[in-house]
Amino acid sequence: MTDRSIDLVSAGHMCLDITPAFLLSSASRSMEQLLRPGTLVVVDPPSISSGGGAANVGLSALRLGFSVALMGKCGDDLLGHALLDVLKRFGPAAAAGMRVISGEHTSYTIVLAPPGADRMFLHCPGANDTFVADDVDLDLVGKARLFYFGYPPVMKAMRADKGAPLADLLGRVKGRGVTTVLDMAMPDPASESGQTDWRDICCSVLPHVDLFVPSVAELLFMLDRGEYDRMVAAGDILDQLSADLLRDLSSACLEMGAAVVMIKCGHRGLYVRTAGGERLETMGSAVAPEHWARREHFACAYRVDRVASGAGAGDSAVAGFLGGLLRGVDLTATADYACATGAQTVQVLDTVSGVRSWDETTGQLSAPRVAPAIRLN
Repeated sequence: MTDRSIDLVSAGHMCLDITPAFLLSSASRSMEQLLRPGTLVVVDPPSISSGGGAANVGLSALRLGFSVALMGKCGDDLLGHALLDVLKRFGPAAAAGMRVISGEHTSYTIVLAPPGADRMFLHCPGANDTFVADDVDLDLVGKARLFYFGYPPVMKAMRADKGAPLADLLGRVKGRGVTTVLDMAMPDPASESGQTDWRDICCSVLPHVDLFVPSVAELLFMLDRGEYDRMVAAGDILDQLSADLLRDLSSACLEMGAAVVMIKCGHRGLYVRTAGGERLETMGSAVAPEHWARREHFACAYRVDRVASGAGAGDSAVAGFLGGLLRGVDLTATADYACATGAQTVQVLDTVSGVRSWDETTGQLSAPRVAPAIRLN
């Protein structure tokens, strides 16, 4: 009998997040005013935390009470040692799977999240660009129920050759009977990643993906760049969401091979759509309950009194969703757990510390929601 002693292996993109804390007096100033060339902006001490999908999802799941192993890559430099120190605060397993490579630069992100404005990232991919399948310990992965891989758009080697290295890795994980989860990040449109044919990569990779968990903006950018550009020109994509758009995007992903598609919709909430029972039965060690088959659901986000930063909220929402799958709860409740953990995270400046225990999160599921919902009927 296979040893499934680990709930989740969370692998892929990992970095050090440095988030300056803006003074409350900055709330009346726009991003353009705050970042005007030649000016000095006084800020409070920063939040220094781990970042990237692998760290954010894994550590959020750990705080929810699940057993987690992290796998990432960093350099043997000052930022790398700082990242390892941050991870070790969560316990030995949080840093044990890190590969520390001499001569590599550790990935870092400067997160700018002034009051009342959407966050902005200044990101250096660093060692994430040289992350390859051999950086994953497949023997350890074989002991897990879920394998999460995060952010190939900012991992050069994994997106190369139309995503063949990523498809190969996920195929090998599936071969060990482990349920696979793939998350995305928004490419810089002016970069090599932004010029990549992501539809081709999705076609190559999604047959090996059980749960696909991108944001709506990422998915639209990757599958329909023309429509993405049109919607961006018209305003905030989240204000233009419709059932037809979400269905079109999710249909494409299911047709490419995914079993479950969870589309993160920011402050609006999230949308989930699932394949039929036969596909769900092939999900592996964390197979979805039978009552998940051929379902769709939109869960409205929870209201929060104050947003400190949106950084990491989508990742913690993924952790909440995976928690619902691991515990075998109803699809609707699973989406609620995702929204609740996302709401917890936006109330703190860093990417993980806001996430509560599973029982505490359960107690928040009846909290008030934002409105209106996306009507699916």
